[in-house]
Amino acid sequence: MKKILRCLGSTFRIAWKLLITGTALASTIFFLCGLGIFFSLFFHQPEVEIEDGSALVLAPHGSILEKRSPLDPAAHFLRLLNGTLLEEEFLLQDILRGIRAAAHDKRIKILVVVPDRLEQAGLNQLQDIGKAIGEFKKSGKVVISYADSLRQGQYYLAAQGDEVYLNPMGEVDLHGFGVFHLYMRGLLDKLKINFHIFRVGTFKSAVEPFLRNDMSPEAKEANLQWLSQLWQQFCDDIARQRGLSYQDINDAVEHLPKNLREAGGNTAQMAMNLGLIDGIKTQAEFRGYLSSLVGRNKKNSGFKRVDFSDYLDKRRPAYQAPIYQAAGAKEDSVALIVAQGDIIYGDAEIGQIGSSGLTKLLRKARQKKTVKAVVLRIDSGGGSAFASELIRQEVLQVQKAGKPVVVSMGSMAASGAYWLAADADKIYASPNTITGSIGIFGAFPTVENSLAEIGIFNDGIGTTKMAGQGHLTRPMSEEFRAAVQLNIERGYQQFIQIVANGRKIENAEVEKIAQGRVWDGATALQLGLVDELGNLEDAVAAAAELVGLSVDQAYYMQEEKNPVELLLQRLEGAMIGRAGVDPFTASATRLMRNLPGSQYAFLPAGDPRNMYSHCLVPFSLQ
Repeated sequence: MKKILRCLGSTFRIAWKLLITGTALASTIFFLCGLGIFFSLFFHQPEVEIEDGSALVLAPHGSILEKRSPLDPAAHFLRLLNGTLLEEEFLLQDILRGIRAAAHDKRIKILVVVPDRLEQAGLNQLQDIGKAIGEFKKSGKVVISYADSLRQGQYYLAAQGDEVYLNPMGEVDLHGFGVFHLYMRGLLDKLKINFHIFRVGTFKSAVEPFLRNDMSPEAKEANLQWLSQLWQQFCDDIARQRGLSYQDINDAVEHLPKNLREAGGNTAQMAMNLGLIDGIKTQAEFRGYLSSLVGRNKKNSGFKRVDFSDYLDKRRPAYQAPIYQAAGAKEDSVALIVAQGDIIYGDAEIGQIGSSGLTKLLRKARQKKTVKAVVLRIDSGGGSAFASELIRQEVLQVQKAGKPVVVSMGSMAASGAYWLAADADKIYASPNTITGSIGIFGAFPTVENSLAEIGIFNDGIGTTKMAGQGHLTRPMSEEFRAAVQLNIERGYQQFIQIVANGRKIENAEVEKIAQGRVWDGATALQLGLVDELGNLEDAVAAAAELVGLSVDQAYYMQEEKNPVELLLQRLEGAMIGRAGVDPFTASATRLMRNLPGSQYAFLPAGDPRNMYSHCLVPFSLQ
């Protein structure tokens, strides 16, 4: 009887375990299936049909980027909860590839350019898009532009069209190029903040807003030189497209009141009178015009069209490795690495260049046997000198491994960005790339006088004269000032030597073109700071030729971080921001990050030697 009961008990226990396990397994399966159905319904994008004779609509909004931002899961989740969509990103190389593909796509009849939501783009980026549109037109297809209103960067893109139309309430806002900053010497004096500045270079104007209440004559001279070059190029390009002259475009700006008076105060009519546009149409009239050119779609809901983002979904993104290559096939390649944003020591936030991340990528390219060359695409005004040097050292290691490094400069590659680029085997820049700015500075704010005004004092004792120096709430001694200045001067001489060695120029000649002075790409070519004028595609072709590969064997190499890692990094940064930092330093950090235009956002990240090489010049046309 006992045996029977034991057998029954064992049977029931096994049955119970199977039931529990089966229930848990079934629940897990149902949960995963439900989750899969939710995501498939939420993120599903219906198949887009491209009808024959369609209009391809290029309507970029936001900024034109050199590389796609990694997914920020926290921001993405919050946006989903709020019911707002993530801002679509337009990569320059994808735009170029899409336009060129459309030129030979029999389903595409015309290209429609609607640029009035474009935010930031460099002149070199707009010129590259303009060249691609020119190739599209050579295929015999028409390009038509339309906008409600146009700022000058947007107008440059619109002007590439065979026909340009503007809303009756719109305007073409051409106003010229300029560099203007807020100068705060007077404010710092009133707040009794001592901003200790150390610099080398007559033209190193990045710190002038802390020292003066206006722009120095030297900075005005240097800025006007490259601004004039860029404005000339901008006007010449538009004039060529519109059948006008440089003087016509310049006069449209210089004689604005007269031109507007002649148009009866109507900005759209003024643009028409000046030859900047071909016609004035409401949105409804423009849609009707496009319907007359390409016909109505099958649903009769509008003209036959395909949005540019949908068109790009049909083809492999530019410089993206095919699936078999990504899976580990042994095909030789050129690694394309993008460095965009301020240069930061250590780990960077989204939109910055962190020395840790970029050196890791360069190390990966050096160690990967199938990578035969590296193209480093740079779009940066510099930042931490120490971080720039760490990156440059890794560039040298790549070259030491027998792999050539070719630099492609985007809208800007100045100061610290030029520091890390100087040793490249070949440097390409566009005629209007902002580069050079070979100089160094240090910046130390102290608020001991500000605190004294409200009865707060910092005092104590240390074992040496240097104990307590470099703290935000303590005065700076002359000995410490002298040490910092010597450090900055040594850094400047190191920068000069790096450029001299990398560009094969005598130190004395480098000194003549250094001192923090900014140069446009065309002038930089004459000075020997760059080797060729060209875009990213030219740099890729040069790198591929150096190692005997095809340009089709060039692929982006990016830092691999999954969404969980990005979320943890974001949370870690928030925790560090709340703990371990005294309130005065935290307040100063927030102040620096929130200065107009975030022009000093790189300073709070710090530099181990408190040396910065940064160019205070805007990236894009506004």
